Parts: sequence; structure tokens; C-alpha cells
Amino acid sequence: MSIHIAQQTGVITLHTARTSYQMWADEQGVLHHLYYGPSVGNADLRDTEFRSDCGFSPNPGELHLQRDYSLDTLCQEYTGCGVGDFRVSCLNVQNPDGSIAADLRFAGAEVLPGKYALPGLPAAFDNGGECETLRVTLRDDVTGLTVTLLYGVYEQADVITRAALLQNGGSGVIRLRKAASACLDLPFGEWELLHFHGRHCMERQPERAPLPHGVQVIGSGRGASSHHHNPFVILAEPHATETAGECLGAMLVYSGSFRIEMEVSQLHSTRLVAGLGDGTFCWTLAPGETFAAPEVLFSYSSDGLGELSRQYQRFLRDNIIRSTWKARPRPILINNWEATYMNFDGETIYRIARQARELGVELMVLDDGWFGRRDNDTSGLGDWQVNEKKLGCTLAELIERIRGLGMDFGLWVEPEMVCPGTALYAAHPDWALSIPGRTPAMGRSQLVLDMGRPEVVDYLYETLSALLRENHISYVKWDMNRNMTDVFSRALPADRQGEAAHRYMLGVYALLERLTAEFPDILWEGCSGGGGRFDAGMLHYFPQIWCSDDTDAIQRLKIQYGTSFGYPISAVGSHVSAAPNHQTGRTAPLNTRAVVAMAGTFGYELDLQLLSEAEKQDIRRQIAVCKQVQPLVLQGRYDRLTDAMTDTYFTAWQLTAPDAAAALVSVVVVDPKPNPWPIHLRCRGLAPDGLYKNSLTGHVTTGSALMAAGLTLPMQTGDYPATQIWLERVD
Repeated sequence: MSIHIAQQTGVITLHTARTSYQMWADEQGVLHHLYYGPSVGNADLRDTEFRSDCGFSPNPGELHLQRDYSLDTLCQEYTGCGVGDFRVSCLNVQNPDGSIAADLRFAGAEVLPGKYALPGLPAAFDNGGECETLRVTLRDDVTGLTVTLLYGVYEQADVITRAALLQNGGSGVIRLRKAASACLDLPFGEWELLHFHGRHCMERQPERAPLPHGVQVIGSGRGASSHHHNPFVILAEPHATETAGECLGAMLVYSGSFRIEMEVSQLHSTRLVAGLGDGTFCWTLAPGETFAAPEVLFSYSSDGLGELSRQYQRFLRDNIIRSTWKARPRPILINNWEATYMNFDGETIYRIARQARELGVELMVLDDGWFGRRDNDTSGLGDWQVNEKKLGCTLAELIERIRGLGMDFGLWVEPEMVCPGTALYAAHPDWALSIPGRTPAMGRSQLVLDMGRPEVVDYLYETLSALLRENHISYVKWDMNRNMTDVFSRALPADRQGEAAHRYMLGVYALLERLTAEFPDILWEGCSGGGGRFDAGMLHYFPQIWCSDDTDAIQRLKIQYGTSFGYPISAVGSHVSAAPNHQTGRTAPLNTRAVVAMAGTFGYELDLQLLSEAEKQDIRRQIAVCKQVQPLVLQGRYDRLTDAMTDTYFTAWQLTAPDAAAALVSVVVVDPKPNPWPIHLRCRGLAPDGLYKNSLTGHVTTGSALMAAGLTLPMQTGDYPATQIWLERVD
């Protein structure tokens, strides 16, 4: 069993293949966290707790003479607030009498088969008996607030999921100003924080630094998980590397505003609290009502950052992504955006598709500008009627022409937004988030629809489902190009405006649930100005997400490197774009652009008609190689062989088949050297006794030699040269 409750002591231990997680409720009903780390079996770890009379750390009233017992110094599973623990808390609860306090005590635990679900929220799922659930009940006996802690234990995946249900069991209204999903107290150890910051066109840049005493916060208040801070952090031992050392991750399955707090306490313990923020959030909970906090995925590795990443990558592929496309080869696509932007007609799109098909491309994606009065980004969003005058035909006619080439057809949409001046806005101005009496801030000349209103969700469902039923569309790119300001819902009373942002996210999830269930064979791709909503919540509905609007291959090395720490490369939308690059002006070789894009879902975003015959031949070759690579992208092992942030000479990564029968090593030189030193790297994940043939040299050697002695490449010259080396097992 993966969950063990000791009959005599009540100690609860969660087991995965290589880790243990332990908690215990004492005589006062305080639920202590004891341990999370390498497997220790069912050993009772209560003796590892440290207690002392710590000045200015108060003692519970019933134990006021026991000076070494304080909520302010104990490691806890889930904290209350206002009753003696001054560290970052899980809750901020305003009670009917105005007090801000919650004193949670243990009220029971039970083990259930299978995986729990969360109402209205994406969460990990069980593929048939691979998960057990622990339900722990905590209760405040004064107010009646009940917190149900949910633990999903995926033994073989080395993942423990956590969530919290907060129920008002009292007789008056309470207000949740903070409702975290999970708390993790680490009593010992030095930890460094690895997080992933960024901006539009430069997402998920890894940054690592020692955790200082005090509180460190990673979060977003933008109404989206954001380009700027990803809802995923890693705590690592100072000496932890790609291949060695202890590290643990915490990933929220949520796509809205979030908050992950870490505090090193006065006794040098480390607390991590993850969930919804406590800035503008305020949820009114009437008697009997329950609030569900989003899920958190925890994973721990003693074998370095690379293994932790692979644990997350496998888990997201197997237990978060539900799409029928999760393991299917993705079509090679051409997107017209960087070829035409919004300046096109139906004949232009057809010509691009015809040229692409001649080169082996399988899917034509029509991006922004096909609907309403949408010739630039200042108008049109919300009016999802086909602009037949612009196309020169109906959408169905254009699709059938393209399908006649032997290609599938895809379409771009941005349903969560509306532009003033559209018919939708004229009919329903109250559907846009804006504060009465104030002129709202504008982002990209658009406003955000109030997705927390069921009528808005119904309208978008009816509009989009009709579009999908009436046209043969096999791919949808779902965009979201601004963050929330002026967050005010005209559907909520004044005292419930703090619910608007979370209700928005629940509405988005409800819409995606309906559409993806009705159209399961469509390949859905998420996007938010590129990677502004690249998170596990979106991956529950979309098997892939456009990684970044920056298509510069050299910058993408860093973006895709950071993304790989938590997310599978099968989910990374990556295309070959034009040169000079439209974002940076850089010119990189066509081969290099393709090598980088193959570390993801592969496609093109340029006007293929402008290429030379030699370049067109290169594209035919690239597509053939991509089809060889795809099985490794979808199901293989991914290794970062260099640090893309600090290794200024070259960047390298490796894809390996699950059975280690083949591997592909990719190398991009970012700074060629005169009179160079060698480009040398060591492979990983091969069969030590297997014999592998090197496609570059033709030599055959053992996997152990490739992993220990490594590979040395010939001299690489020119602007940003790239090399791919196949290692095929021949024994």
C-alpha cells in the first residue's frame, strides 16, 4: 500500500517508489509535518522533531505552561491563522464576528482507492488503480470551518498531489482572503530556490539563488499564470546538479493569479505555501458552502534536477494531459502569421498552403484576421463571424480548397477578449471587466470578457461550437493577449468583487471542458501572447502550448531550456520562422532553426514561396527528420546536456527512446571560436552495455563509453551552426 496509518501512534506515511512523506497528529490535534525525502519505509520519525522555548513564540492557551510547544515553531501540514504562528500561513479567514483567525485541529483521516477530483478545476487523473487518496479532516471547533486535505499518491510516478476543500460548517458567513492549496514545512536543510521568471517573448528564464531568511514570493496578480512568473518552483540542495543531489518541486495546476511563498524561519526551517494569492482575492463562503483550492503537484528526487524534470514531464504526459493527441504524431503545420500578419485574402492563404503541401507540410493554420472587421489589432475581437469579403469566399470554401491539396485546416481564435466597437460589445458592454465610473486601461486595444458569468460562457460555447460543427477544422489555436486590469464584474455585488478573477478562471475551464469534450479529435493548442499561460492547468485541456512569441532560434534555446525543467517537450509549440527574425532581427541558418524547433511540436511560420530551391530541399529533409524525431519527442527521455543560461559556447540536449534503442543529440553553437577548443559532451540515459552507431562518424561504441568518455564534434564554423547526431543501437 502507498498509504500507511500506524494503528498505535497514528503516524501517517505516504510511500512512492523512491520517497516517503510523513505526518502525525499530536494529543492537541495539531497535524505535524515530519518528513519528505528519500524512502525510509514506515520508520517513526517523531523523534526527529526539534522543540525549544523560543522567545516571542506564543504557546497555545491549553498548553501555556509548556514553553517549548508553539505553533510558531512546529512544522505543520496546513496552517490556520491568527492563533500563534507568525510565519506565512495557508489561510486568511474573516469570521462572522470580524475576527481573523482559524485554529485547525485534526478530526480524522481515511484512505480511499483511486484519485480525488476537484469541482470545476483541472486536476491529475488516475489511469486505473495507480493512485490512492488520503483524506485528512481538520476543524476549527469555534467557527465550524472544516478543511479537508486531499493527497493523491502516485507510487510509481514519485508524485504526491495535494489540494484543499474549505467548508463553512458554522452558522454565519465567513470570508476567505487567502486560501492556499498546500503547505510544506521542511524542518532541516539548506535550500536554494530555482524559479522561472521572464517577460513577453522571453518566458521561463531559470534563476537560482539561496533562500534567505525571511519571505520570498513568486506569483502573478495578472489574472493569468503569466509570462513573468511560472507557477512552478524547485527547492534544491546547494550542490544539486543535473545528475546528483536532492531537490523537490511544487507545481500548481492553475492558470490564473497565484502565489508561492517560501520562508526560512528563525529556527532555520523552510516553509513553502502554494495557492491562490491574498492580494485582491476574497471569497464569501455561506454556511454549508465549500471552496476548492487548486491542486499542487509535489515531486522529490535524490538524483538531481534532470531526474526531477523527467518525473514531472512523465507525470504531465500521463496524468494531466487528457487529449487524444497526447501520444499521437502531430501534423507538420504552416502558420501564416509571420508570412502575412493580417494582410491576406483567401487566395494568399491557398497559395501558401499549396507551396507548403509540395514540401510535405500537412496542416494549414489560418491565424488572426479572418473574422469581423479585423484588419489590425484595434478591432474585431468578439465578432466571430467570417469576413467573407476579405477572404473572397466562405470559410468552408477555403477549407475545402485546402483539403483538396491533401492538407488539414486549423484556425486561430481569441475568445476571452472583446474590442470596443464590435457588435458584441455594443450589445453587451456589461460583459467586459471594467470599473463603473472609470475609463478602463486597454491592452492591445481590447478588454477582457467576464468569463465568470455563465451567459458569457454559454455565448462563446454556442458561437465556437457552431463554427467547429459547420467547418472541417482539425486544429484550434486558442490565444489570450492581455492580462486583467479593472477587475470588476457587474454580475457580482460589491462585497463579492474579490471573487471575480477566480470565477473568470473557473469560467474558462468550464468552457474548455465543454468544447474539448465535444470535439475530442481536434488538436487544441493553447497560447497567451506565446507562453503567458504555459501551465499544468492549461495542459489539462490543451496537449500543446505555443511556447513563446519569440521565434528566434538562439533565444528559443534559453526559453525551451527553462520550460523543460517542469514541462514535457511534447507540449512545447515551436516553429521555424523567417530570417532575419521578426522579433530580434537575427539571421540564423535554416538548419539551426529546424534543429531547435524539433525540440517541440514542429512547424513553419514563414512564406515558403520566398525560399530558394535549395532551401525548399532543406525543408523536405527537415520534415523527414522530424518524423523520425517525433516518437522521441512524444514519449522519450529528455536530457539537458549543457546549461543554456551560462554555457556561452554551445547548447546541447538529448532525446532518448524509452527502451534506449536510439538517441538524438542536438548541438547548437552560439559563439563559434577561432582556433577553437573541442566541442565535447557526455551522453546520458543509454544502455551501458549496448553498442551504438554514431551517424556523424559511423563508429560503433558502447553506451557506457558514450556516457563516460563522451562525444567530440568536429570544428563548427559560421553563424550559429547546428548538428544532430543519431545514436542507434546495433547489437
